[in-house]
Amino acid sequence: MIRLSASHRTACFFTAAAIALSLGSVQAAPLNVEKDQLKLGFIKLTDMAPLAIAAEKGFFEDEGLSVTLEPQANWKVLLDRVISGELDGAHMLAGQPLGATIGYGTQANVVTAFSMDLNGNGITVSNEVWERMKAGLPKGADGKPAHPIKADALKPVIAQYRAEGKPFTMGMVFPVSTHNYELRYWLAAGGINPGFYAPTDVSGQIQADALLSVTPPPQMPATLEAGTIFGYAVGEPWNQAAVMKGIGVPVIADPDIWKNKPEKVFGVTEGWAAKNPNTHLAVVKALIRAAQWLDENNNANRAEAVKILAKSEYVGADAKVIANSMTGTFEYEKGDKRSVPDFNVFFRYNATYPFYSDAIWYLTQMRRWGQIAEAKPDGWYAEMARKVYKPDVYLKAAKLLVEEGKAKEADFPWTSDGYKPVDSGFIDGIAYDGRKPNDYLSKLSIGLKGAQKVEGGQVVGAAQVGG
Repeated sequence: MIRLSASHRTACFFTAAAIALSLGSVQAAPLNVEKDQLKLGFIKLTDMAPLAIAAEKGFFEDEGLSVTLEPQANWKVLLDRVISGELDGAHMLAGQPLGATIGYGTQANVVTAFSMDLNGNGITVSNEVWERMKAGLPKGADGKPAHPIKADALKPVIAQYRAEGKPFTMGMVFPVSTHNYELRYWLAAGGINPGFYAPTDVSGQIQADALLSVTPPPQMPATLEAGTIFGYAVGEPWNQAAVMKGIGVPVIADPDIWKNKPEKVFGVTEGWAAKNPNTHLAVVKALIRAAQWLDENNNANRAEAVKILAKSEYVGADAKVIANSMTGTFEYEKGDKRSVPDFNVFFRYNATYPFYSDAIWYLTQMRRWGQIAEAKPDGWYAEMARKVYKPDVYLKAAKLLVEEGKAKEADFPWTSDGYKPVDSGFIDGIAYDGRKPNDYLSKLSIGLKGAQKVEGGQVVGAAQVGG
Protein backbone atom coordinates (compact mmCIF):
# COMPACT_ATOMS: atom_id res chain seq x y z
CA MET A 1 0.00 0.00 0.00
CA ILE A 2 1.39 3.39 -1.02
CA ARG A 3 1.21 6.02 1.71
CA LEU A 4 1.23 9.69 0.68
CA SER A 5 2.46 12.55 2.82
CA ALA A 6 -0.10 15.04 4.07
CA SER A 7 1.11 17.64 1.54
CA HIS A 8 0.86 15.22 -1.40
CA ARG A 9 -2.55 14.04 -0.22
CA THR A 10 -3.78 17.65 -0.05
CA ALA A 11 -2.48 18.37 -3.57
CA CYS A 12 -4.13 15.24 -4.94
CA PHE A 13 -7.36 16.16 -3.18
CA PHE A 14 -7.58 19.61 -4.77
CA THR A 15 -6.96 18.07 -8.23
CA ALA A 16 -9.81 15.62 -7.63
CA ALA A 17 -12.00 18.38 -6.23
CA ALA A 18 -11.48 20.50 -9.35
CA ILE A 19 -12.50 17.57 -11.57
CA ALA A 20 -15.57 16.90 -9.41
CA LEU A 21 -16.56 20.57 -9.53
CA SER A 22 -16.36 20.57 -13.32
CA LEU A 23 -18.74 17.61 -13.31
CA GLY A 24 -21.26 19.51 -11.19
CA SER A 25 -20.56 18.04 -7.72
CA VAL A 26 -18.71 19.57 -4.79
CA GLN A 27 -16.52 17.73 -2.27
CA ALA A 28 -15.59 19.07 1.17
CA ALA A 29 -12.08 20.44 1.51
CA PRO A 30 -9.85 18.59 3.99
CA LEU A 31 -9.20 20.15 7.36
CA ASN A 32 -6.03 22.17 7.61
CA VAL A 33 -4.62 20.22 10.57
CA GLU A 34 -2.19 21.99 12.88
CA LYS A 35 -0.27 18.79 13.59
CA ASP A 36 -0.18 15.83 11.22
CA GLN A 37 2.18 13.49 13.13
CA LEU A 38 0.48 12.09 16.23
CA LYS A 39 1.30 9.54 18.92
CA LEU A 40 -1.76 8.10 20.66
CA GLY A 41 -1.74 5.78 23.66
CA PHE A 42 -3.88 2.81 24.61
CA ILE A 43 -4.14 -0.12 27.00
CA LYS A 44 -4.29 -3.65 25.57
CA LEU A 45 -8.04 -4.13 25.75
CA THR A 46 -10.66 -5.01 23.14
CA ASP A 47 -12.27 -1.59 23.43
CA MET A 48 -9.22 0.18 22.01
CA ALA A 49 -10.64 -1.11 18.70
CA PRO A 50 -11.67 2.27 17.21
CA LEU A 51 -8.02 3.37 17.30
CA ALA A 52 -6.77 0.17 15.66
CA ILE A 53 -9.47 0.23 12.99
CA ALA A 54 -8.93 3.93 12.21
CA ALA A 55 -5.25 3.10 11.66
CA GLU A 56 -5.71 -0.15 9.75
CA LYS A 57 -8.52 1.09 7.47
CA GLY A 58 -6.81 4.35 6.56
CA PHE A 59 -9.32 6.62 8.30
CA PHE A 60 -6.56 8.60 9.99
CA GLU A 61 -4.75 8.93 6.65
CA ASP A 62 -7.94 10.19 5.01
CA GLU A 63 -7.79 13.11 7.46
CA GLY A 64 -4.18 13.90 6.61
CA LEU A 65 -2.87 12.32 9.82
CA SER A 66 0.10 10.02 10.36
CA VAL A 67 -0.67 8.24 13.63
CA THR A 68 1.49 6.00 15.78
CA LEU A 69 -0.41 3.87 18.32
CA GLU A 70 1.57 3.00 21.42
CA PRO A 71 0.52 0.57 24.18
CA GLN A 72 1.02 1.85 27.74
CA ALA A 73 2.01 -0.05 30.88
CA ASN A 74 -0.99 1.02 32.95
CA TRP A 75 -3.66 3.71 33.23
CA LYS A 76 -1.57 6.03 35.42
CA VAL A 77 1.37 6.02 33.02
CA LEU A 78 -1.02 6.63 30.14
CA LEU A 79 -2.64 9.65 31.80
CA ASP A 80 0.68 11.10 32.94
CA ARG A 81 2.09 10.88 29.41
CA VAL A 82 -0.93 12.65 27.92
CA ILE A 83 -0.61 15.42 30.51
CA SER A 84 3.14 15.77 29.91
CA GLY A 85 2.66 15.94 26.14
CA GLU A 86 4.54 12.72 25.39
CA LEU A 87 1.25 11.45 23.96
CA ASP A 88 -1.09 13.65 21.95
CA GLY A 89 -4.12 11.77 23.26
CA ALA A 90 -5.25 8.35 24.39
CA HIS A 91 -7.87 5.68 24.95
CA MET A 92 -8.94 6.51 28.51
CA LEU A 93 -11.19 5.31 31.27
CA ALA A 94 -14.34 7.45 31.28
CA GLY A 95 -13.48 8.57 34.81
CA GLN A 96 -9.94 9.71 34.00
CA PRO A 97 -10.64 13.11 32.40
CA LEU A 98 -13.20 13.79 35.14
CA GLY A 99 -10.92 12.68 37.98
CA ALA A 100 -8.01 14.73 36.66
CA THR A 101 -10.14 17.83 36.14
CA ILE A 102 -11.59 17.78 39.67
CA GLY A 103 -8.12 17.11 41.05
CA TYR A 104 -8.53 13.54 42.30
CA GLY A 105 -5.00 12.18 42.09
CA THR A 106 -3.34 14.14 39.30
CA GLN A 107 -4.63 17.68 38.67
CA ALA A 108 -4.98 18.54 34.98
CA ASN A 109 -7.69 19.75 32.63
CA VAL A 110 -8.46 16.82 30.33
CA VAL A 111 -11.36 16.80 27.87
CA THR A 112 -13.15 14.30 25.66
CA ALA A 113 -15.19 14.78 22.50
CA PHE A 114 -15.61 11.07 21.72
CA SER A 115 -17.00 8.13 23.68
CA MET A 116 -15.26 4.98 22.45
CA ASP A 117 -17.80 2.29 23.35
CA LEU A 118 -20.55 0.93 25.55
CA ASN A 119 -20.26 -2.12 27.84
CA GLY A 120 -17.29 -4.47 27.34
CA ASN A 121 -16.48 -5.56 30.92
CA GLY A 122 -17.23 -8.47 33.21
CA ILE A 123 -16.71 -9.63 36.79
CA THR A 124 -14.82 -12.90 37.28
CA VAL A 125 -14.31 -14.97 40.42
CA SER A 126 -11.93 -17.83 41.18
CA ASN A 127 -13.08 -21.42 40.72
CA GLU A 128 -13.27 -21.92 44.49
CA VAL A 129 -15.44 -18.84 45.00
CA TRP A 130 -17.63 -19.88 42.08
CA GLU A 131 -18.24 -23.33 43.55
CA ARG A 132 -19.34 -21.74 46.82
CA MET A 133 -21.58 -19.22 45.02
CA LYS A 134 -23.03 -21.76 42.62
CA ALA A 135 -24.52 -23.94 45.34
CA GLY A 136 -27.16 -21.34 46.19
CA LEU A 137 -28.02 -20.11 42.69
CA PRO A 138 -31.37 -20.77 41.01
CA LYS A 139 -31.22 -22.86 37.84
CA GLY A 140 -32.80 -22.17 34.47
CA ALA A 141 -34.78 -24.68 32.42
CA ASP A 142 -31.52 -25.91 30.91
CA GLY A 143 -30.12 -26.72 34.36
CA LYS A 144 -27.52 -23.95 34.15
CA PRO A 145 -27.34 -21.02 36.60
CA ALA A 146 -29.97 -18.36 35.90
CA HIS A 147 -28.56 -14.99 34.88
CA PRO A 148 -27.97 -12.23 35.76
CA ILE A 149 -26.17 -13.36 38.89
CA LYS A 150 -26.46 -10.81 41.67
CA ALA A 151 -23.89 -10.16 44.38
CA ASP A 152 -26.39 -11.50 46.91
CA ALA A 153 -24.89 -14.90 46.05
CA LEU A 154 -21.41 -13.65 46.97
CA LYS A 155 -22.37 -12.19 50.34
CA PRO A 156 -22.43 -15.53 52.27
CA VAL A 157 -19.17 -16.55 50.59
CA ILE A 158 -17.46 -13.40 51.89
CA ALA A 159 -18.81 -14.21 55.35
CA GLN A 160 -17.33 -17.73 55.07
CA TYR A 161 -13.93 -16.36 54.11
CA ARG A 162 -14.04 -13.92 57.00
CA ALA A 163 -14.87 -16.77 59.40
CA GLU A 164 -11.83 -18.61 58.04
CA GLY A 165 -9.67 -15.56 58.72
CA LYS A 166 -9.26 -14.62 55.06
CA PRO A 167 -9.88 -11.02 53.92
CA PHE A 168 -11.87 -11.14 50.70
CA THR A 169 -9.85 -9.31 48.07
CA MET A 170 -10.85 -8.36 44.51
CA GLY A 171 -9.03 -6.55 41.73
CA MET A 172 -10.05 -3.57 39.61
CA VAL A 173 -7.92 -1.60 37.20
CA PHE A 174 -7.75 1.97 38.59
CA PRO A 175 -9.41 4.06 41.33
CA VAL A 176 -11.40 6.17 38.82
CA SER A 177 -12.05 3.28 36.44
CA THR A 178 -15.43 2.18 35.20
CA HIS A 179 -14.49 -1.24 36.55
CA ASN A 180 -14.07 0.10 40.08
CA TYR A 181 -17.47 1.79 39.98
CA GLU A 182 -19.37 -1.08 38.35
CA LEU A 183 -17.81 -3.63 40.71
CA ARG A 184 -18.76 -1.41 43.63
CA TYR A 185 -22.26 -0.96 42.20
CA TRP A 186 -22.75 -4.72 41.81
CA LEU A 187 -21.42 -5.45 45.30
CA ALA A 188 -23.47 -2.72 46.98
CA ALA A 189 -26.64 -3.85 45.17
CA GLY A 190 -26.09 -7.21 46.90
CA GLY A 191 -25.64 -5.64 50.34
CA ILE A 192 -21.82 -5.81 50.31
CA ASN A 193 -19.96 -2.63 51.31
CA PRO A 194 -16.96 -2.17 48.96
CA GLY A 195 -15.43 0.51 51.20
CA PHE A 196 -14.95 4.26 51.25
CA TYR A 197 -12.19 6.68 50.30
CA ALA A 198 -11.17 9.65 52.45
CA PRO A 199 -8.71 12.52 51.97
CA THR A 200 -6.39 10.85 54.48
CA ASP A 201 -6.93 7.28 53.25
CA VAL A 202 -7.08 6.66 49.50
CA SER A 203 -7.11 2.86 49.78
CA GLY A 204 -10.88 2.81 49.25
CA GLN A 205 -11.15 0.11 51.92
CA ILE A 206 -12.64 2.01 54.88
CA GLN A 207 -15.44 -0.13 56.40
CA ALA A 208 -15.14 -2.56 53.46
CA ASP A 209 -16.64 -6.05 53.39
CA ALA A 210 -14.66 -6.74 50.20
CA LEU A 211 -11.22 -5.21 49.76
CA LEU A 212 -10.67 -3.79 46.27
CA SER A 213 -7.18 -3.07 44.95
CA VAL A 214 -5.58 -2.04 41.66
CA THR A 215 -4.27 -4.66 39.23
CA PRO A 216 -3.34 -3.82 35.59
CA PRO A 217 -5.74 -5.53 33.13
CA PRO A 218 -3.34 -8.00 31.44
CA GLN A 219 -2.14 -9.17 34.88
CA MET A 220 -5.61 -10.02 36.21
CA PRO A 221 -5.65 -13.75 35.28
CA ALA A 222 -2.18 -14.42 36.68
CA THR A 223 -2.97 -12.54 39.91
CA LEU A 224 -6.18 -14.56 40.31
CA GLU A 225 -4.34 -17.82 39.62
CA ALA A 226 -1.72 -16.90 42.24
CA GLY A 227 -4.46 -16.50 44.86
CA THR A 228 -3.60 -12.85 45.57
CA ILE A 229 -7.17 -11.89 44.67
CA PHE A 230 -10.39 -13.93 44.63
CA GLY A 231 -12.08 -12.07 41.80
CA TYR A 232 -11.83 -9.04 39.57
CA ALA A 233 -13.62 -6.59 37.28
CA VAL A 234 -11.90 -6.01 33.96
CA GLY A 235 -12.46 -5.45 30.26
CA GLU A 236 -12.02 -8.05 27.59
CA PRO A 237 -10.25 -10.22 26.73
CA TRP A 238 -9.17 -10.80 30.34
CA ASN A 239 -12.41 -12.35 31.64
CA GLN A 240 -12.48 -14.82 28.76
CA ALA A 241 -8.79 -15.51 29.33
CA ALA A 242 -9.67 -16.84 32.80
CA VAL A 243 -12.20 -19.21 31.22
CA MET A 244 -9.72 -20.42 28.62
CA LYS A 245 -7.05 -20.99 31.28
CA GLY A 246 -9.56 -22.77 33.51
CA ILE A 247 -8.76 -20.57 36.52
CA GLY A 248 -11.98 -18.60 36.99
CA VAL A 249 -15.59 -18.00 36.01
CA PRO A 250 -17.11 -14.71 34.87
CA VAL A 251 -20.32 -14.32 36.87
CA ILE A 252 -21.77 -11.24 35.19
CA ALA A 253 -21.21 -9.11 32.09
CA ASP A 254 -21.61 -5.39 32.61
CA PRO A 255 -24.68 -4.93 30.37
CA ASP A 256 -26.47 -6.73 33.24
CA ILE A 257 -25.11 -4.26 35.80
CA TRP A 258 -26.00 -1.14 33.79
CA LYS A 259 -27.42 -1.68 30.33
CA ASN A 260 -25.37 0.15 27.70
CA LYS A 261 -22.96 1.64 30.18
CA PRO A 262 -20.47 4.13 28.66
CA GLU A 263 -16.99 2.68 28.98
CA LYS A 264 -13.89 4.35 27.48
CA VAL A 265 -13.35 7.79 25.96
CA PHE A 266 -10.71 9.41 23.78
CA GLY A 267 -8.99 12.04 25.93
CA VAL A 268 -6.67 14.99 25.26
CA THR A 269 -5.61 17.88 27.45
CA GLU A 270 -7.67 21.05 27.25
CA GLY A 271 -4.52 22.91 26.17
CA TRP A 272 -3.82 20.46 23.34
CA ALA A 273 -7.41 20.75 22.08
CA ALA A 274 -7.20 24.56 22.12
CA LYS A 275 -3.89 24.55 20.25
CA ASN A 276 -4.94 21.92 17.71
CA PRO A 277 -8.68 22.34 17.06
CA ASN A 278 -8.63 21.05 13.48
CA THR A 279 -6.39 18.12 14.39
CA HIS A 280 -8.80 17.26 17.21
CA LEU A 281 -11.72 17.36 14.76
CA ALA A 282 -9.80 15.19 12.30
CA VAL A 283 -9.09 12.55 14.95
CA VAL A 284 -12.74 12.50 16.05
CA LYS A 285 -13.86 12.16 12.41
CA ALA A 286 -11.58 9.15 11.92
CA LEU A 287 -12.75 7.54 15.16
CA ILE A 288 -16.42 8.00 14.26
CA ARG A 289 -15.80 6.23 10.95
CA ALA A 290 -14.00 3.40 12.77
CA ALA A 291 -16.88 2.99 15.20
CA GLN A 292 -19.35 2.89 12.31
CA TRP A 293 -17.27 0.19 10.61
CA LEU A 294 -17.18 -1.91 13.79
CA ASP A 295 -20.98 -1.97 14.13
CA GLU A 296 -22.21 -1.72 10.56
CA ASN A 297 -24.31 -4.41 8.89
CA ASN A 298 -25.16 -6.05 12.21
CA ASN A 299 -21.51 -6.47 13.28
CA ALA A 300 -20.52 -8.03 9.94
CA ASN A 301 -16.95 -6.75 10.30
CA ARG A 302 -16.31 -8.15 13.77
CA ALA A 303 -14.49 -11.29 12.58
CA GLU A 304 -12.02 -9.11 10.69
CA ALA A 305 -11.75 -6.80 13.70
CA VAL A 306 -10.84 -9.78 15.89
CA LYS A 307 -7.93 -10.66 13.60
CA ILE A 308 -6.71 -7.06 13.70
CA LEU A 309 -6.96 -6.80 17.49
CA ALA A 310 -5.12 -10.12 17.96
CA LYS A 311 -1.99 -8.57 16.42
CA SER A 312 0.82 -8.10 18.92
CA GLU A 313 0.90 -4.34 18.37
CA TYR A 314 -2.71 -4.02 19.56
CA VAL A 315 -4.28 -6.39 22.13
CA GLY A 316 -2.00 -9.31 21.37
CA ALA A 317 -4.31 -12.00 22.80
CA ASP A 318 -5.45 -15.21 21.13
CA ALA A 319 -8.04 -14.46 18.46
CA LYS A 320 -10.38 -17.13 19.87
CA VAL A 321 -10.34 -15.42 23.27
CA ILE A 322 -11.11 -12.01 21.72
CA ALA A 323 -13.85 -13.49 19.52
CA ASN A 324 -15.61 -15.00 22.54
CA SER A 325 -17.01 -11.59 23.45
CA MET A 326 -16.33 -9.40 20.41
CA THR A 327 -18.64 -11.37 18.13
CA GLY A 328 -21.79 -11.14 20.27
CA THR A 329 -21.36 -13.98 22.74
CA PHE A 330 -19.91 -14.30 26.22
CA GLU A 331 -18.69 -17.50 27.90
CA TYR A 332 -19.31 -17.92 31.63
CA GLU A 333 -18.44 -21.41 32.86
CA LYS A 334 -16.46 -23.34 30.28
CA GLY A 335 -18.98 -24.47 27.70
CA ASP A 336 -21.68 -22.08 28.96
CA LYS A 337 -21.52 -19.63 26.06
CA ARG A 338 -24.51 -17.31 25.83
CA SER A 339 -25.69 -14.72 23.37
CA VAL A 340 -24.83 -11.18 24.49
CA PRO A 341 -25.21 -9.23 21.24
CA ASP A 342 -24.48 -5.88 22.89
CA PHE A 343 -21.47 -6.97 24.92
CA ASN A 344 -19.36 -4.61 22.78
CA VAL A 345 -21.11 -1.62 21.23
CA PHE A 346 -19.09 0.95 19.30
CA PHE A 347 -21.57 3.08 17.35
CA ARG A 348 -25.24 2.14 17.72
CA TYR A 349 -27.35 3.71 20.49
CA ASN A 350 -25.34 6.94 20.00
CA ALA A 351 -22.41 5.19 21.68
CA THR A 352 -19.85 7.70 20.40
CA TYR A 353 -21.65 10.85 21.58
CA PRO A 354 -20.20 12.32 24.83
CA PHE A 355 -23.34 12.74 26.96
CA TYR A 356 -23.16 15.06 29.97
CA SER A 357 -25.40 12.63 31.88
CA ASP A 358 -22.76 9.90 31.47
CA ALA A 359 -20.12 12.19 32.96
CA ILE A 360 -22.42 13.06 35.85
CA TRP A 361 -23.06 9.39 36.66
CA TYR A 362 -19.31 8.85 37.13
CA LEU A 363 -19.12 11.93 39.31
CA THR A 364 -21.99 10.59 41.47
CA GLN A 365 -19.99 7.41 42.05
CA MET A 366 -16.91 9.40 43.01
CA ARG A 367 -19.06 11.21 45.54
CA ARG A 368 -20.79 8.02 46.67
CA TRP A 369 -17.52 6.37 47.68
CA GLY A 370 -15.75 9.44 49.08
CA GLN A 371 -13.41 10.38 46.24
CA ILE A 372 -15.37 13.62 46.23
CA ALA A 373 -15.15 14.22 49.96
CA GLU A 374 -17.76 16.96 50.45
CA ALA A 375 -21.33 17.43 49.28
CA LYS A 376 -21.77 19.29 45.99
CA PRO A 377 -24.92 20.97 44.61
CA ASP A 378 -26.52 19.63 41.45
CA GLY A 379 -25.21 22.63 39.48
CA TRP A 380 -21.61 21.64 40.26
CA TYR A 381 -22.08 18.24 38.60
CA ALA A 382 -23.50 19.88 35.47
CA GLU A 383 -20.64 22.40 35.39
CA MET A 384 -17.96 19.70 35.63
CA ALA A 385 -19.64 17.67 32.90
CA ARG A 386 -19.62 20.67 30.55
CA LYS A 387 -15.99 21.40 31.40
CA VAL A 388 -14.84 17.90 30.40
CA TYR A 389 -17.29 16.54 27.81
CA LYS A 390 -17.37 18.33 24.44
CA PRO A 391 -20.42 17.30 22.38
CA ASP A 392 -20.07 20.47 20.26
CA VAL A 393 -16.74 19.23 18.89
CA TYR A 394 -18.24 15.79 18.27
CA LEU A 395 -21.22 17.19 16.33
CA LYS A 396 -18.95 19.45 14.27
CA ALA A 397 -16.93 16.36 13.26
CA ALA A 398 -20.14 14.44 12.53
CA LYS A 399 -21.48 17.29 10.38
CA LEU A 400 -18.32 17.26 8.27
CA LEU A 401 -18.64 13.50 7.74
CA VAL A 402 -22.28 13.87 6.68
CA GLU A 403 -21.34 16.63 4.23
CA GLU A 404 -18.62 14.37 2.82
CA GLY A 405 -21.06 11.48 2.39
CA LYS A 406 -19.17 9.33 4.91
CA ALA A 407 -21.95 9.22 7.52
CA LYS A 408 -25.74 9.39 7.65
CA GLU A 409 -27.44 12.43 9.14
CA ALA A 410 -29.97 10.20 10.94
CA ASP A 411 -27.21 8.51 12.96
CA PHE A 412 -26.42 11.52 15.19
CA PRO A 413 -28.34 13.22 18.05
CA TRP A 414 -28.26 16.74 16.63
CA THR A 415 -30.90 18.16 18.98
CA SER A 416 -29.68 16.53 22.22
CA ASP A 417 -29.08 18.77 25.22
CA GLY A 418 -26.48 16.28 26.40
CA TYR A 419 -28.77 14.39 28.76
CA LYS A 420 -30.22 10.93 28.21
CA PRO A 421 -33.75 10.12 29.38
CA VAL A 422 -34.17 8.80 32.93
CA ASP A 423 -32.40 5.43 32.96
CA SER A 424 -33.75 2.39 34.83
CA GLY A 425 -31.38 -0.13 33.28
CA PHE A 426 -29.43 -0.87 36.48
CA ILE A 427 -29.25 -4.21 38.26
CA ASP A 428 -30.88 -2.76 41.40
CA GLY A 429 -33.68 -1.10 39.43
CA ILE A 430 -32.90 2.38 40.81
CA ALA A 431 -33.62 5.06 38.20
CA TYR A 432 -30.91 7.57 37.32
CA ASP A 433 -31.68 11.13 36.20
CA GLY A 434 -28.53 13.04 35.25
CA ARG A 435 -30.25 16.34 36.01
CA LYS A 436 -30.78 15.32 39.67
CA PRO A 437 -27.55 13.71 40.90
CA ASN A 438 -28.19 14.33 44.60
CA ASP A 439 -31.66 12.84 44.39
CA TYR A 440 -30.12 9.78 42.74
CA LEU A 441 -27.47 9.43 45.46
CA SER A 442 -30.17 9.61 48.14
CA LYS A 443 -31.77 6.45 46.74
CA LEU A 444 -28.63 4.29 47.00
CA SER A 445 -28.65 2.36 50.27
CA ILE A 446 -24.87 2.00 50.62
CA GLY A 447 -22.73 5.07 50.00
CA LEU A 448 -22.35 8.73 50.96
CA LYS A 449 -25.27 11.08 50.39
CA GLY A 450 -26.32 14.57 51.42
CA ALA A 451 -23.79 16.15 53.80
CA GLN A 452 -22.16 12.85 54.78
CA LYS A 453 -18.39 12.47 54.71
CA VAL A 454 -15.76 10.10 56.04
CA GLU A 455 -13.79 11.19 59.10
CA GLY A 456 -11.63 9.02 61.31
CA GLY A 457 -12.78 5.88 59.52
CA GLN A 458 -16.45 6.66 60.15
CA VAL A 459 -19.27 8.12 58.07
CA VAL A 460 -20.49 11.33 59.72
CA GLY A 461 -22.98 14.03 58.80
CA ALA A 462 -26.60 14.19 57.73
CA ALA A 463 -27.88 12.15 54.79
CA GLN A 464 -29.83 15.10 53.42
CA VAL A 465 -30.07 15.86 49.75
CA GLY A 466 -28.15 18.91 48.58
CA GLY A 467 -29.61 21.45 46.20
